[in-house]
Amino acid sequence: MASIKGLMKDTAVYGMSSIFGRFLNYLMVPLYTYTLKSCSDYGIYNDIYAQTALLMVLLTFGMETTFFRFMNKEEGDKMRVYSTALIMVGGVCLTFAVLVLAFITPIASLLDYPNHKWYVGMMFLTVAQDAFQAIPFAYLRYKHRPYKFAGLKMLFICLSVGLNLVAYWLMPKIDPSWEIHIGYAFAINLTCTTIISFCLLGELVGFKWQFDKQKCKEMLSYSWPLLVLGVAGILNQVAGQIMLPRILDPEEGRRQLGIYGACIKIAMIMALITQAFRFAYEPIVFGSDKDRDSKEFYAQAMKYFIMFTLLAFLCVMAYMDMFQFIIEEKYREGLAIIPIVMGAEIMMGIHFNLSFWYKLIDKTIWGAIFSIAGCAVLLLVNYFLIPKYGYIACAWAGFAGYGTAMLFSYFVGQKKNRIDYDLKSIFVYMLLTVVLFAGMQYIASVVQSDILRMCFNTVLVLLFVAVVIYRDIPLSKLKTISKKIKIK
Repeated sequence: MASIKGLMKDTAVYGMSSIFGRFLNYLMVPLYTYTLKSCSDYGIYNDIYAQTALLMVLLTFGMETTFFRFMNKEEGDKMRVYSTALIMVGGVCLTFAVLVLAFITPIASLLDYPNHKWYVGMMFLTVAQDAFQAIPFAYLRYKHRPYKFAGLKMLFICLSVGLNLVAYWLMPKIDPSWEIHIGYAFAINLTCTTIISFCLLGELVGFKWQFDKQKCKEMLSYSWPLLVLGVAGILNQVAGQIMLPRILDPEEGRRQLGIYGACIKIAMIMALITQAFRFAYEPIVFGSDKDRDSKEFYAQAMKYFIMFTLLAFLCVMAYMDMFQFIIEEKYREGLAIIPIVMGAEIMMGIHFNLSFWYKLIDKTIWGAIFSIAGCAVLLLVNYFLIPKYGYIACAWAGFAGYGTAMLFSYFVGQKKNRIDYDLKSIFVYMLLTVVLFAGMQYIASVVQSDILRMCFNTVLVLLFVAVVIYRDIPLSKLKTISKKIKIK
């Protein structure tokens, strides 16, 4: 069975590319917030991106996870599974792209952007390519080729950052009459995505393209609950952003959405860790479900995931005096949502880790049920509280929605496929995090100096690290590992 060591190695490769890429991508946040004229302009950007995130789930319809499951179940021609998945997703994406081009005007009007139809058109064509790319990228993960996967992701980020810097920073300096607007961001995204599509051509040749009708039926039967799960899951992330400008006055809603969208970028380190963990974890789990020690592996992975996400939470909160400068001052009124959003992302990651029991026994309908329950809670909180609390309601709605899905998944999973998670250690780390976070909040209220606050907070973060080392990474084990390495 793949060990924790192997999981951590692949997570490091996927994670470093994601973290470095997201770091470069963070340059876009100050670039947009400091150069765009108003919060509303950035609100338009976040609104359209939120809608494309939902489209991404619809266009891939759970086929990423389905691909891994069937590649590992297949005992014959595995490339038949890959080819069938490519044709299924590719056919849906091509049809979608053609329809977008044919009906762009009514689509833009329906989405409340009749004057910006090509913003919508460019993003929808981008998401069609992204959805198709999901299968070749999944194939790279299946073949355990994290370096090519990470390289292409980094190429996209570097191209995107470079072109955005030209459009929003260099050109205004060269030509004072250069007009800055958010449309450049959509055009750049489409350009970079198209380049990556060409770079993936190597994963589309060298095998016989064939469509297996029976395999298609089996894969769709497995994937449709994942589609429901995915739609509910992405709604947990973006429903508030879509609802804000449509429940509130449109202009005020987009202003608040701009603030909300800028602030959650700081909190998205949790999504990074969860995504990196998923990229490494999914291929390993689906390849190891017959091993006797799988359940022990899942329990260990859960504990380490929670440990490191809680550490990330503390690090972000400890240095908020520094992170706040990522966004322009007029957006900083929303910084209070960051711990709420990060807490929600932690629960989303735990829910993801809990999800494998029903995927491995081919009962994906359970995932759909849990996500629908979480989504229902989120939509209700947003609908009733946005009129009074605005974007604050969106943050708490996500927290409540993910929490609901996580709890349902845990309690039902323990009845259907029990795993002995180290709940004692998990509870200790969560309680310690709450205490240390409360300490940081108290320090913020009594210490005026930013530098002193960060120094005190650093001590609290190091305290958490010390507890982790004492409880789960004893120095005696590190010495033993070091000796083994030297002997080898």
